[in-house]
Amino acid sequence: MRIAFMADLHANREALEACLAHAQAQEAGRLVFLGDYVNYGADPEWVAQTIMAHVEKGGIALRGNHDAAVGEWGGSMTSPAEVALEWTRNQLGPSHRAFLAALPLTYSENGFLCVHADASAPSRWSYVTDTEDAARSLRATTERLTLCGHVHKPALYNVPEGSDAPGAARAAKTTVFRPVAGIPVPLLPRRRWLAIVGSVGQPRDGNPAAAYALFDTARGEITTFRVAYDIDAAAEKIRAAGLPAMLADRLKWGL
Repeated sequence: MRIAFMADLHANREALEACLAHAQAQEAGRLVFLGDYVNYGADPEWVAQTIMAHVEKGGIALRGNHDAAVGEWGGSMTSPAEVALEWTRNQLGPSHRAFLAALPLTYSENGFLCVHADASAPSRWSYVTDTEDAARSLRATTERLTLCGHVHKPALYNVPEGSDAPGAARAAKTTVFRPVAGIPVPLLPRRRWLAIVGSVGQPRDGNPAAAYALFDTARGEITTFRVAYDIDAAAEKIRAAGLPAMLADRLKWGL
């Protein structure tokens, strides 16, 4: 089976539509959404409703920090994010709010664990940005593959099996590389893996194309895809909504 993993959609309808169509063309049999469906972009209601519809059909959805923030007050986000969050709250209906609030923080099955951020403390929303972070996250589970978002930059980490044993040199044996779009990466046996799947709605690695990952369970391979979408349309919607202009501009920069 091929499973598509998508994270950090951030109310970007154009990017999500493009990625869903691409995943369908790749014959993805399942969809797993790793959180952050709202904020920044101009279509929070549409994106939330779309995720709800996929969950009703058997898809999996987790909660991200921006989803959690919808029901929280007095957060510590940057000013543009806070402005967008307040606007987002006013766009979402009661059913969307209830759906986001009820989403789980983790999901696991058949050798893989899904989480929005660091698996060692999912509710703290810590970033996995280096080998030390990745080693900490991998030590929190015995599953062979962990998948997460939150960072907005695709990456793939791995450690030898047994590196979490007492006294092992954990972080020193953790390796990382940046996956090349469209090139399958075999998840070699006797190693454990952590995949950061990138961002659908707001990439931050200098490439503005939407990102998601496809895991082929039969082949034991994971592939990162970059998908072109109508960035101009998504950006214009942000400006028309009166949201901070930098949220529109950064879509073109991929930063």
